[in-house]
Amino acid sequence: MNFHCTRRSATCCKNDYATSEHFCKLFTEDTNSLYLLSFLLTADHQKAEQCFVAGLDDCVKEASVFREWARSWAQRVIVRNAIRMLAPHPGSTRPSPAAIRSAGEGNLTSTESLDAPFAGVLSLEDFERFAYVLSVLEKYSDQDCAALLGVSPQNVREGRARALQQIADSSQGTALSSFDGSSTGTN
Repeated sequence: MNFHCTRRSATCCKNDYATSEHFCKLFTEDTNSLYLLSFLLTADHQKAEQCFVAGLDDCVKEASVFREWARSWAQRVIVRNAIRMLAPHPGSTRPSPAAIRSAGEGNLTSTESLDAPFAGVLSLEDFERFAYVLSVLEKYSDQDCAALLGVSPQNVREGRARALQQIADSSQGTALSSFDGSSTGTN
């Protein structure tokens, strides 16, 4: 009798796990938010797409997580892939692709105009962008961010502070240029 209960509960528990089909459905239904996470982390549409597809592939292959945790697991897998792809670390001075584009011609392509609401985040350097997106937007604790990024919690706090300062400075500069008419071409 005890064996029967154990067997029944094992079947019951098996149904509590997310399946490959469940992850496919999740990635289909949450495409926009999962892709946006990929894009904000990588700051590049091509890399974001690679990160998103690799996340789906990893989730389908590693479907051993409780169904209730499937969405957070998918997000974590995307974060892990973005970290693996860019290897962000404090002190790196490699500008994001979005920052390089904006320093170019000054004309916005249709893709860049879609990215405009996120310009402040996309212009951050890799580490600061990861620290900001993970701790502020995704609400990961400093400890979790530090573990994912392989740095100290202090590094995460410092990176987030630099990101917030740069976003604030960028927003203030945009507001001032709008106010004095320089963004419309009138003086």
